[in-house]
Amino acid sequence: MRAVEVRDSFVALYGATPDGVWSAPGRVNLIGEHTDYNDGFVMPFALPHTAVAAVSRRTDGVLRLHSADIGTGVTELRVDELVPLSDKEWTAYAAGVVWALREAGHPVTGADIHLASTVPAGAGLSSSAAVEVVVALALNDLFALGLARWQLARLCQRAENVYVGAPVGIMDQTASACCQDGHALFLDTRDLAQQQIPFDLAAEGMRLLVVDTRVKHAHNEGEYGKRRAGCEQGAALLGVGALRDVPHDGLDEALARLDDEEVRRLVRHVVTEDRRVERVVALLEAGDTRAIGPVLTEGHASLRDDFRVSCRELDLVVDTAVAAGALGARMTGGGFGGSAIVLAEATDVDAITKAVEEAFATAGLTAPRVFEAVPSPGARRLDPAA
Repeated sequence: MRAVEVRDSFVALYGATPDGVWSAPGRVNLIGEHTDYNDGFVMPFALPHTAVAAVSRRTDGVLRLHSADIGTGVTELRVDELVPLSDKEWTAYAAGVVWALREAGHPVTGADIHLASTVPAGAGLSSSAAVEVVVALALNDLFALGLARWQLARLCQRAENVYVGAPVGIMDQTASACCQDGHALFLDTRDLAQQQIPFDLAAEGMRLLVVDTRVKHAHNEGEYGKRRAGCEQGAALLGVGALRDVPHDGLDEALARLDDEEVRRLVRHVVTEDRRVERVVALLEAGDTRAIGPVLTEGHASLRDDFRVSCRELDLVVDTAVAAGALGARMTGGGFGGSAIVLAEATDVDAITKAVEEAFATAGLTAPRVFEAVPSPGARRLDPAA
């Protein structure tokens, strides 16, 4: 999507040239699922798919929102009348950022916003975080707020937690705001310490495919919240601040102290998943990229059997891809639908893609969308003339 197209649509919509155009990407999480709200480790990278926003600053307290992707007109709100949980539409993600900024004491006095996105909605690729981050970055620039990227991510998370009502962790917003081209982001979600890990699969003859099952999910529909509450219960029962504090070599002892089988499964997944992130980082730093494949597949089994957030379609992708020669595969994102990732030799991509598509057809399922995931830049201001 070109910035000039979004700029021109803004002009046609609002009758004036925007003050600027910004973009923020969706993300794929390579490894580290449901660890971010447990103060653990994650490893996402940004996709080339982005939310693009043309924005102008206002001083009259009016917030006008429009999306090229939603068949509705302009939504007009007052910034001093924004109330959490009052909006069940897409506009909540953008308005929530304005609310969060103002609640934190930042003088945002209104804006005109036109958005267009190529991040598939409901596919587990953080389409909502892309919207939040692009709006936050634009307002940070236009109102000269001086906030760092990690601070914008925190405010976007608060917008989604409190204003939208989805109990998400910090990974998606940080990935969208902070990822770098050609790298995966090793992120400690407790203190937001970041390490950019080079991740150039093409140079090594490999590809990472995203398989969008087209099964939609929504984080605020209850199951995600139940998992989070179960993790918090596990931490409380074990007397730790977060499950990140349960050492991997002490996992068996910790599990033996838990009577609730559901809580035990959640704890086991989080602790072993944190270790999987560390293993992947070590393998990438050692230049042994192919060896991360089995770790990805192991992670899927944990998400399927312990965390129980997979589904028939995601399992079909993983099982079929591995049987067809993939180096590894797993679901990515919150689960209950969405997408899976497949690590493969470049020479095997066509055969694996065909196998997955045929498996879906045989099962009578909607054909999946398959595309290559290329580590891409994080949020940035665009030049429509470029």
